[in-house]
Amino acid sequence: MDFSQNNTRDNSLHDDSFRRSLIPEVIRRIVIKAGSRVLVDDLGRPDPEQISSLIGQIAALHGKGYEVIFVSSGAIAAGVQALGWPNRPVSLPDLQMAAAVGQGVLLNFYSDQLARYKCRLGQVLLTHADLNDRVRHLNARNTIMAMLRNRVIPVVNENDVVAVDEIRFGDNDLLAAMAATLVDADLLILLTTSDGLFRTEGGRLVERIPVLEDITDETIEMAQGKGSSWSSGGMASKLQSADRANKAGTPVIIANGHQENILDRLLQGEDLGTLINSTSTQHKLKARKKWIAFFHRPQGSIYVDEGAGRAITKKGHSLLPVGVQRTDGKFRAGSLVNIRNTEGKTIARGLTSYDRDDIERIKGKRSADVPFVLGDRHHVEVIHRDNMVILAK
Repeated sequence: MDFSQNNTRDNSLHDDSFRRSLIPEVIRRIVIKAGSRVLVDDLGRPDPEQISSLIGQIAALHGKGYEVIFVSSGAIAAGVQALGWPNRPVSLPDLQMAAAVGQGVLLNFYSDQLARYKCRLGQVLLTHADLNDRVRHLNARNTIMAMLRNRVIPVVNENDVVAVDEIRFGDNDLLAAMAATLVDADLLILLTTSDGLFRTEGGRLVERIPVLEDITDETIEMAQGKGSSWSSGGMASKLQSADRANKAGTPVIIANGHQENILDRLLQGEDLGTLINSTSTQHKLKARKKWIAFFHRPQGSIYVDEGAGRAITKKGHSLLPVGVQRTDGKFRAGSLVNIRNTEGKTIARGLTSYDRDDIERIKGKRSADVPFVLGDRHHVEVIHRDNMVILAK
């Protein structure tokens, strides 16, 4: 399955300037996320023709031997239609009820469509708390991997019925990025109604960006709008999620899910959408490091001086008390925190050995002096390098 093979539609699309060869040569495991606007019509009702087309494409990839994980939006829209409501509700209980009804509607439709191609699906409902907890994280991964081994297509969605703000992913773009990281996917495809990321001029979209090798604050500012009342994300959300997947080692393509046969055309290397593939995708983090970096929500920040920043990013050293300048947020020992340099940029994340109050007491001190402040209950490192992931060089 050579992603950079010659495309019979237009070989000119494979010149060096396009560089789709940045994608791994062999693609086996793909996470495909379809946003709500890809699955519904202009009135916010599920579009059977569009959904059937997308399911047919997924089944075709499955038939070619790809391992496909499908992250599906649209449950609330399907529930609203099934309940006969004229508009999407705003209260959390009503949204959760609509999602509960809509999940069944969508899954039945997906199952019926996939059965036409002799494919079987399995539903996976997750909350952020499921992936944050190490045991439940591993259970979720093991379940999905077992489904893939048995040629079952996992259909993943947030467990909206029980999710509240504290345990929500926020939108399915982030869920897709975390699913891709969870299963070590070779590629994440985010399907939307846009042809990709566009360069803007005077507030107008003027040129599609075929390849993006780094996501910066300026890049995210190019994103236009939130989407619609039927979607929780937008292009900014997709870029942030793509950045997360990239840092974990998975390339991402943002493409138009309404384009004919879009999935096969992308995998043939056709110049569609925007490929996002930073240099960090050239290496894979170990599973525990991924869990530390991408499945926790940082509870605060530790700001370090220039010397500590260089020691962490250039030499892979642990963070010692002497390099700490200040802290931000409320966190306990064992919490995930951002490590920020003097400019405020996050250079690493890690599990802290101390709570914030103790770090404030020992910041700037030599390790030999820490016992005189904290007594015998001290650690040499504020964050040990084994519990740290570098995010910037």
